[in-house]
Amino acid sequence: MIELDEIRAARGRIGDAVLRTPLVRLDERVWLKLENLQPIGSFKLRGALNAVRSAPPQDVVTASAGNMAQGVAWAARENGVRARIVAPENAPRAKLDAVERLGGEVILVSHEAWWQAMVERRYEGVDGLFVHPVEDELVMAGNGTIGLELDEQLDGFDTVVIPWGGGGLTTGIASAVKQLRPGVRVVTAEPETAAPLAAALRAGGPVDIDFAQSFVDGAGGRALLPTMWPRAQELVDEAVAVPIDDVEDAVRLLATRARVVAEGAGALALAVARKRDDRCVCIVSGGNIDAAVLGRILVSDTAP
Repeated sequence: MIELDEIRAARGRIGDAVLRTPLVRLDERVWLKLENLQPIGSFKLRGALNAVRSAPPQDVVTASAGNMAQGVAWAARENGVRARIVAPENAPRAKLDAVERLGGEVILVSHEAWWQAMVERRYEGVDGLFVHPVEDELVMAGNGTIGLELDEQLDGFDTVVIPWGGGGLTTGIASAVKQLRPGVRVVTAEPETAAPLAAALRAGGPVDIDFAQSFVDGAGGRALLPTMWPRAQELVDEAVAVPIDDVEDAVRLLATRARVVAEGAGALALAVARKRDDRCVCIVSGGNIDAAVLGRILVSDTAP
C-alpha cells in the first residue's frame, strides 16, 4: 500500500499541471471519474509527472503501449529533457502519433522484448531515468491522487471499479481509498481475453492464461508483473474478466448517453458496474481510441 503522505506529496508536486477531473453521475447509482479529459487523454500524466519531477533533470525512458508514453513525453518536454519510448510493434498508431507530437522518440520492438524491458526496468542501449509504467512507487503515488479527489467529490459510494493493466492505477487509487474509506470495495476489470489477475484470484496465485489481443489495448495482459500480485492481494476485493462484447457496449453507452469518448480500457469499469447493484464509481481511465475502431463500435447493430 502507498502511504497517504506519499500520495498527498504527489498531489503537491504535480500541482495544476493535471486536471482535477470531474465526477459525473450517469444514473442513480453509477458515477464516472473522467480521466479521459486529462491533457494527454489518460490518467497516466499524474504518475509520469510525479516521477519525473521527483528526480534531477535527465533523459527519461519508459516502456509503454501508448498512454504512459504520452505522459512521460509530456513530462520530459516540460523538463526540457529527451524522452525515449520502448513500445510494442502492434501498439495503436493513434497513441504512437501522439507521443511523437509531444516530442518523444518511439522505439518499436516485439511484444516479448517490450515486456522484458518492463520486467528488467531497462532496454539495452537506451540510457536515462527509467519511469516504470506500473511498478514505480512514485508513479503509483501520482495515480493515487485520483483517490484523494474521489474522497473529496462524493460523500457515499460502495465500490470503485478500476481497469487493471499492470496494477499501478489500482494500487494508487486503492491505497488512497482504503485508507480514507475502509469500507469501500475495490473491484478490478480486465478484458476476458487477457485477464491474469482474475485468473490469479480464482486460483489463489498467478497462473498461465490463454491470451488473445483485442481492441482493449490499455488493460489486461499476458501475465502479472511479479511485484504486483502481493499488492493485489492486499488491496483488491474482486476481479472481473469482461467479455469483449460488453466492453464495446460500454464504449457505445458512454458515447451516446454520457457524451464521453473512451478507449476500451476506459470503458471496462462501466461494463462491470452495469452488472452490479451497488453504488459504483467507474474510473474512465482514458479516451485514446483509434477513430476507425470507435466508428466500427458506434455503428454496430448491437445496441447497449
